[in-house]
Amino acid sequence: MAQIYARITGTGSALPERVVTNADLEKIVETSDEWIRSRTGIQRRHIAAEGQTTGDLATEAAERALEAAGVKASELDLIVLGTTTPDIIFPSTACLVQHRLGANGCAAFDVNAACSGFVYALGIADKFIRSGQSKKVLVIGAETLTRMIDWNERETCVLFGDGAGAVVLEASEEPGIYATLLHADGGFKHLLFNPVGVSVGFKDEPNHGVRINMSGREVFKVAVKTLDSLVDETLQAAGMEASQIDWLIPHQANLRIIEATAKRLNMPMEQVIVTVQEHANTSSGSVPLALDYAVRSGQVKRGQNLLLEAFGGGFTWASALLRY
Repeated sequence: MAQIYARITGTGSALPERVVTNADLEKIVETSDEWIRSRTGIQRRHIAAEGQTTGDLATEAAERALEAAGVKASELDLIVLGTTTPDIIFPSTACLVQHRLGANGCAAFDVNAACSGFVYALGIADKFIRSGQSKKVLVIGAETLTRMIDWNERETCVLFGDGAGAVVLEASEEPGIYATLLHADGGFKHLLFNPVGVSVGFKDEPNHGVRINMSGREVFKVAVKTLDSLVDETLQAAGMEASQIDWLIPHQANLRIIEATAKRLNMPMEQVIVTVQEHANTSSGSVPLALDYAVRSGQVKRGQNLLLEAFGGGFTWASALLRY
């Protein structure tokens, strides 16, 4: 019996129309274009419009991925959506998107792994296809992270943007996803977190105290060290050498972290997909946005090997090595 792979047959993405540049931020907070670029590589970010939700962006990205794959929503067996900014507490945003797409009846659920959300969702979808339970799966990463930004806090307000990306996975005898690795360590919660929630309650502050708490330098150190070891682990799991990777498609949080990971692979930056300058850190939306850009720009081609990796609050970290 032939081995079954989960293969990406279509990609899609969505970004809000409103763009906020570093120059725009200079007018509202004590920062500068040079300060932001030199530390992060970010030049601009997209901000969701009033009333525009994570589900709106997810639906738009999903429609484009389905169209690219030539798959009808009614054919889907499963929808997995990575997000840390759902539209409402329940139902899941995946359920809301499912109905809007017309995919009613298939399984649909959200995954919250912060910035690793999409790669986590991809790993889950891969297992559903490999087990034979699903044949066509929609995987989405979508966020409206600017909803929880304190625009007076320069260390965090410059880092984040809104956006969504999606892929369609189909069962195939042709190689697709070779390996996915998912990790977490809640012992680092204090370095990157949002303090509010249903069970602990909301704070009596503007915007209910919803804001990102981040110890930037510490997060940077752990991210570089963790992703360094993740690269080796992923290659070993897939039975491949670093030289066999055609493209690195990393989480778009910080250009310096991306450069450190590429150096570990002895990979020139010409083989790394970098979009952080265009839309900043879109959390779960980051990796699929970069992937869709790479595919539609013609950089990534069929038959090439891609390494996807992400790191986020939790801490969580995850990777996927696949043939496109």
